Amino acid sequence: MARGVLSFPLTSFHDDGSLDPDGCRAHLAAQLATEPGAVFPACGTGEFFSLDEDEYRVVVTAAVEEAGGRVPVVAGVGYGWAQAARFARIAEEAGADALLVLPHYLVAAPQDGLVAQLEQLAARTRLPLIAYQRGQVTFTADSLRRIARIPGVIGLKDGHSDLDRLQRLTLAAPEGFLFFNGAATAEIQARAYATVGVPAYSSAVHAFAPEIANAFFAALRDGDHGFAGKLLRDFYVPLVELRDRVPGYAVSLVKAAARLRGRPVGPVRAPLTDPSPGDLAELRALLVTGLDLVGAAL
Repeated sequence: MARGVLSFPLTSFHDDGSLDPDGCRAHLAAQLATEPGAVFPACGTGEFFSLDEDEYRVVVTAAVEEAGGRVPVVAGVGYGWAQAARFARIAEEAGADALLVLPHYLVAAPQDGLVAQLEQLAARTRLPLIAYQRGQVTFTADSLRRIARIPGVIGLKDGHSDLDRLQRLTLAAPEGFLFFNGAATAEIQARAYATVGVPAYSSAVHAFAPEIANAFFAALRDGDHGFAGKLLRDFYVPLVELRDRVPGYAVSLVKAAARLRGRPVGPVRAPLTDPSPGDLAELRALLVTGLDLVGAAL
């Protein structure tokens, strides 16, 4: 999965908010054509929190069938372990390769509880698990050692961007344990994460502009820090500034940008809201700038 950008596809909805299976497949096919390192359906960018179990099955099945074994398919699961296990069974039946365990719902929990959550889920699925620390989930080095000993737990995705803590976790982990940069707009911190041994990262930008995401990934891989810096200054940083204006824009802007490029992804579901006309116009101009930097067009 470190060979390319990790793709987190959007979930397509019709204008009335119902699931659009054909749109999901078209979007997945476009994402897979750009050769990502893996595809992660029904995760945060894919609005997992808005899907019922039947819709989840459709989304994950589509991802598995469209991927056709070319890249790993890692489906999102979440809430408490009992509900996560229900989604895990669906993903297993659909043919997913692994699961990303999204932060549990609402409550803060002690370290023993965070470990127990993964123990309970691992006991109920044969699929490998990648834990996701973000929001109310933060593992200590001792807890990292404990979850790494749970059969089936193979990695950790980090969304806190506390590099001191992350370095301690990577040093505590056994050989072969996987780590992923899961920061919002992960490219902003990709170079910093790489310095503590975490080069693999997810890319929301890949969902609407794989040309930009892949160009940035290649620049990092090839040591072209000048071009990577230009992409950061002229595209990624302004995108983050726009994203931070409104809660939920981390998903809403991604969907809006995909629609600007003609992708059949539809609107977001409540409680998220689509961007305002002014923000949408600013997003379009920013997208044109980013695409121009990599020799592509809207």
